[in-house]
Amino acid sequence: MTGMAGTSEHTPLDLPEGDPFGPHNLPYGVFSDGAPSDGAPSDGVFSDSADGPAGARRVGVRIGDHVLDAGAAAQALGSPHAALLSAPTLDPLLAAGRTAWTDVRGALMSWLTEPAHRPTVLPFLRPLSEVTLHLPFEVADYVDFYASEHHASNLGRLFRPDEEPLKPNWKHLPVGYHGRAGTVVVSGTDVVRPSGQRKGPSDPGPVFGPSLRLDIETEVGYVVGVPSAQGTAVPLSAYRDHVFGVCLLNDWSARDIQSWETVPLGPHLGKSFATSISAWITPLDALDEARVPAPPRTVPLLPYLDDGDPSLAPAGYDLRITVSLNGHTISEPPFSGMYWTGAQMLAHMTVNGASLRTGDLYGSGTISGPGAHERGSLIEMTWNGRQPLELPDGKRGFLEDGDVVTLSAWAPGPGGTRVALGEVTGRITAP
Repeated sequence: MTGMAGTSEHTPLDLPEGDPFGPHNLPYGVFSDGAPSDGAPSDGVFSDSADGPAGARRVGVRIGDHVLDAGAAAQALGSPHAALLSAPTLDPLLAAGRTAWTDVRGALMSWLTEPAHRPTVLPFLRPLSEVTLHLPFEVADYVDFYASEHHASNLGRLFRPDEEPLKPNWKHLPVGYHGRAGTVVVSGTDVVRPSGQRKGPSDPGPVFGPSLRLDIETEVGYVVGVPSAQGTAVPLSAYRDHVFGVCLLNDWSARDIQSWETVPLGPHLGKSFATSISAWITPLDALDEARVPAPPRTVPLLPYLDDGDPSLAPAGYDLRITVSLNGHTISEPPFSGMYWTGAQMLAHMTVNGASLRTGDLYGSGTISGPGAHERGSLIEMTWNGRQPLELPDGKRGFLEDGDVVTLSAWAPGPGGTRVALGEVTGRITAP
């Protein structure tokens, strides 16, 4: 978006051509005024504290390198959406449903693009460097899936070299585990290296101590808005009625703790210490141009997962993801090749009658592609540490204290634009 008619002075609304956070995007977050004195990363300054340096949390909408105080703008403009946008979290907006989501998005686009609204809106814009960003919604439940065929196959080849890479159930249902909602943290929160039991192949017994094989998992998270009744399954066709939007997600994993504890049950302490998400939630409507069909199915699906009906809109997304370690790009996993879609994960998650709640979060599982440069976890990139990454600051098999991991992404938008997703960053600190 370039300068608007009738104005000559450059303002925060006069964005550079092609800005990926233009009015075609408009992700939602929660902020408070003021920032720590040590400066701000590109996505803002992050905090999980009760309040920012200058007080109350408010709903914000990102436009360029600024954030709009959405509630204050709505009140000044006499909008009927003021109550939804004046809460200290996104929860009321999430619960309001698809009609409200569409109406609010349309109103925001109008406020930020129509010259008549400019004098009212400009006072409610804050530079990202001058605000603190918070966890944008209260996480109700957290489920993590295992939806990338390439990731699952790589791990199968690593740990079961004499067997078929995929377990017999993998192409019949989206495999997943129920995680810990209370340790989902906003981007920028330090991740303390976890401790627990671990046992190497040659160790006579388990030992207790800090994880020696701390890893990342490059994922996309789905944020649920509208709840469902217990005992009622959510069909594929209702996916967009319940899911508000997506964010980048890093499901940090202590591989040594995980490998010892997951016999015979699933992940527990190896995963529950921290999961990082972006401070910005991208609404599904911003990704309409990025929709793609799921890859061809090689195994017939049961009816509740069968997305071959042409009346169903494609539920895959073409997201171009970059993984960096200490500022160095180490992988570019493609989300478009995920075997299971967000709609299928939601349908499977509820088919037994489990209810949805506003603020439920479910992750895609590690995103990996067919190439060596497209793997979404260090355990794959380094082949379980046996082929360390060669970086300017040294070799890496797994994460070391002080390492900073950043996930970023963009998707195709309308008219050749790009839709950027909010980054998710975390720094490893010593236990």
